[in-house]
Amino acid sequence: MRNHSITRRSLLSYLDDYLQRGDAIMFAQRRGLRHVRWSYEQLVLTARRVAHELESRGIAKGERVLLCGENSPEWVAAFWGCLLRGAVVVPLDKDSTEQFVCSVRQQTDAKLIMASSGVAVIERLAAGVELLNVPLLTLDELSERIAPHTSPPCPLEDVDESTLVEIIFTSGTTSTPKGVLLTHGNLLANLLPLEAEIQKYLKWERFFHPLRFLNLVPLSHVFGQFMGVFVPQLLGGEVHFHDTLNPAEIVRQTRESRISVIVLVPRVLESLREWVERNYAARPGQIGQLDNLRERIARAERANFLRRWWMFRSVHRDFGWKFLAFLSGGATLDERTETFWRKLGFAVLQGYGMTETASLVSVTHPFKGGHGSIGKLMPGYEVKLDEAGEIFVRGASVSPGYWTAAGRINRNLDDWLHTGDMGDLDEAGNLYFKGRKKDVIVTAAGLNIYPEDLEEAINRQPEVRASCVIKWSGAHGTEPLAVLILRDSRASAEAAIERANQSLAERQWIRRWYVWTEPDFPRTATDKVIKREVVSKIEDEARAPQAGSPLGVVDGSMKGEKSDSDSSFILFLAARISGYAPSVEGKPSLKLTTDLKLDSLGRIELLSALEERYQIDIDEAAFTGATTVEEVERIVRGETEERAVPYPYPKWTRRFPLTWVGALLTYILILPITHVMSRMRVEGRRNVAGLAGPALFVANHVTLADHALILAALPARLRHRLAIAMEGELLRDWVHPPAGTGWFMQLRLLVQYLLVTTFFQVFPLPKRSGFRRSFAYAGKCVDRGDSVLVFPEGERAPRGQMHMSSFKTGIGLLAKELNVTVVPVKLHGLYELKQRQKYFAPPGVVRVVFGEPIKFDTRLKPAAIAEELECRIAAL
Repeated sequence: MRNHSITRRSLLSYLDDYLQRGDAIMFAQRRGLRHVRWSYEQLVLTARRVAHELESRGIAKGERVLLCGENSPEWVAAFWGCLLRGAVVVPLDKDSTEQFVCSVRQQTDAKLIMASSGVAVIERLAAGVELLNVPLLTLDELSERIAPHTSPPCPLEDVDESTLVEIIFTSGTTSTPKGVLLTHGNLLANLLPLEAEIQKYLKWERFFHPLRFLNLVPLSHVFGQFMGVFVPQLLGGEVHFHDTLNPAEIVRQTRESRISVIVLVPRVLESLREWVERNYAARPGQIGQLDNLRERIARAERANFLRRWWMFRSVHRDFGWKFLAFLSGGATLDERTETFWRKLGFAVLQGYGMTETASLVSVTHPFKGGHGSIGKLMPGYEVKLDEAGEIFVRGASVSPGYWTAAGRINRNLDDWLHTGDMGDLDEAGNLYFKGRKKDVIVTAAGLNIYPEDLEEAINRQPEVRASCVIKWSGAHGTEPLAVLILRDSRASAEAAIERANQSLAERQWIRRWYVWTEPDFPRTATDKVIKREVVSKIEDEARAPQAGSPLGVVDGSMKGEKSDSDSSFILFLAARISGYAPSVEGKPSLKLTTDLKLDSLGRIELLSALEERYQIDIDEAAFTGATTVEEVERIVRGETEERAVPYPYPKWTRRFPLTWVGALLTYILILPITHVMSRMRVEGRRNVAGLAGPALFVANHVTLADHALILAALPARLRHRLAIAMEGELLRDWVHPPAGTGWFMQLRLLVQYLLVTTFFQVFPLPKRSGFRRSFAYAGKCVDRGDSVLVFPEGERAPRGQMHMSSFKTGIGLLAKELNVTVVPVKLHGLYELKQRQKYFAPPGVVRVVFGEPIKFDTRLKPAAIAEELECRIAAL
């Protein structure tokens, strides 16, 4: 690729490069149970159609468009479409408040809102009058809406470095929204030096191509844009978006998608560290595994990279052999977490910057640099420290000004930008972050205390899940107040503080603390704690009438140490899922089914919500066995150690030569025997004859021969690519027989399992627990082009009738999440033969009927889809 450091006048020139990459994958995202992939060419063509849509709506250059939603290829296409039209993007976080969105809309006089469906704040505002006269274009329907636009939009001739790209408003850190202006020149000033440097190594990149980036930072944040929209594309890489911050899911996605780099904020990297430690601690039959891990990490201090990789190869196996590095930004990375991952043999890069500098000011080298530093300066920047240690920045990437309620405010580009961050520079040019200037605590003795130093010491304590340190006006002047979220409501906060003080200088000692009873602190889109809201809540509690001090002191007794925050949050989630709000009396003893009205699908939703909130991996079998809120609390706190035997999900059945062996045996044995014994008649062939792509077949279940009958009735092209769901508990018992099973029976069951999986490509679909992994496996089958056959009632039913009450929402959810054509199938005549114990049927008695294919609207609820399927099968 040629060097564009001189010729690029705007970001739009990158689109020409993207077109040259054609059908190479640019973005990938899991939606429901499926993966959606966009090529470089598809992104450019969609962006052009978006620009054409904006042109048809009369949106002119310089007019503002609000962009709000989940990370997705459509978000990026909308972003580039606005740039092609010359419209100014105003990205908003999907969790913004109504007041914030309304304020931004009014300040910018936005002409259009482009948002993902399901963004609660936009849906609430659209239902009222707040967004009156501002059209709403849903990103989920973007492709359909812009499909009629085939001709390219009118080109813009006057787009250059000074043209405004976007206005990024601060949210959560100030009470009044203030938008940062970023131009093409600001972003190019950061991108062009990186592009020139990357070109030197492109000849080596082909050995790792394609480099895949898992971006977990919101695109509404400039760091998320930098590492999701611009930098990976300089390498011709792929960007994968993920819809959860659950550590186990992140690791699984990294391994299965062969990710090379994870882009995240420090809090997520910390949760991944905790996941690794929990995995070691939970290893069955091995006491002290976590202590062993920590000892090995300590020994790795002087080991080289290859030695560390070998020492911790089991962790590298979890993440996948292609995974190389973490790239952290958006907040300061805890030194303990950075050291942990480096000693495990992973590269850890940390970037420092802010919205006003169009992302990065400095970045660490993966193998060099000062310990605990935030790296060396990017090319094109000047940095100096004032007498107090505040960081001043100057360079071409610094924003030209702000957008406020009073209008646009331009700043002198020759002036230094006061970052508000405190730092230090060593002789080698490494920059060190000390904290926010406004957060520095000046004690009555005139000493400066940086909250980050105290937070680092507190977060090392095993009782503490998270913490923040704020200013507090005590009887003897300003002092630090530690606000703690405990891992267990029974843990001692006082003990944690006393232990943390042992690692601090005496002038830094923490004397007051407060236990935060909510599941998490209020945070910004990049997981920074909104300390002003924390202070406000504590002050309100302190001012409450007849209330004692809410604070604990190290030499006194703790007040309010027992917290019911876990049970309160569980009740809140259950009420939101079921729509039923129970009485708060006797919360721990409330039953999930009778008191909270949660069905099987509701339990899955509750489990997923708890994993997302606490960023833990919950054993689904243990969760299914929980009957009360108290038992769920114990699972969340990790007090249940036993995990159920996993269900078998074989990968070898889809590999050569077993695929050929299975197909050959099917034609030699299964099909001839099935046709001879059943002499079946197939009806509705035309409904599957023209079926394009994978489908979901839903059938009633009568005998053990149902799989073979449907397999024989299907056209060859579908028969060869069919995965069949089978009772999960049965398959698991074949592979892991109950204790006391004789060796001969164990061998027989194993052979039985091998034959069934080879012939029929079965996978487990449990009746009681483990639905999520089974559904995910079905999604993988569909992604690779296989159809899926499911028997919704999960058991053989008399007279072939459907009995889906225990699994009704499950089949509806599966159909909705797979988002493929659904074909109802009904088997006739088998029950009568079974009753008479006849193994050979007269001609025409056994019938396989294929119903009319249907594609369900993804906006339908699972229960409605299941009900419709039940009616259609009953009518066949």
